[in-house]
Amino acid sequence: MPPIPSWHSVRAHVARTAAAALIAGSLVAGCSPSPQPPHLAPAPPAEDTAPAQAPAPPSDPTPAPAPTPTAPTASRGETVGGDGSEIRLDPLTESDLKEADLPGELACSFSVGDEGPILYAAGDVDSDVGAQGIVKGSGYVERVGAPGGFDGLLDNPTLSGRGKTILIALTGPAEGGGESPSRPATLTYHRADGASRVFEGRWECGP
Repeated sequence: MPPIPSWHSVRAHVARTAAAALIAGSLVAGCSPSPQPPHLAPAPPAEDTAPAQAPAPPSDPTPAPAPTPTAPTASRGETVGGDGSEIRLDPLTESDLKEADLPGELACSFSVGDEGPILYAAGDVDSDVGAQGIVKGSGYVERVGAPGGFDGLLDNPTLSGRGKTILIALTGPAEGGGESPSRPATLTYHRADGASRVFEGRWECGP
């Protein structure tokens, strides 16, 4: 059996082991990086506390001026304005003219196409008595009148009646010859409710 170590040898072994442990600990501590003092630590980046600038609003172009509202004007061949109902002028028949029995030496008439006149008026030459006429609106014969007798019918006359005004406008020279030459013209019918309609045709005056 191996010899039992003496007390002195055991004590020396323990001292050597403790010294080796202390040396190893010092070496480990020397190799570890020492913590940086708080006063040397890098400061965090400062936040930008300046308020962000709002983007400038886009410049608005100069607004175009609003169109000026205008009253409806008569369109050729169709009724505009009023309550929406159509203005219709029917051709006058010989029976209509006979029943009207208009006084006057001479007469003028407005015709569209080859049908009978849609307006007929008569009066005396060089007279202060107004000319009288008739139109047939939607099947009903109605009377109209113009100042100046027959002479007042020759040059762009205006005839008026109950709830209506009729304007004749000459648009060209006389066509053909004879005592009753016709001239191209327009008839504009204005109704009391604001409706109007333009008819294109011929204005013929004479015996």
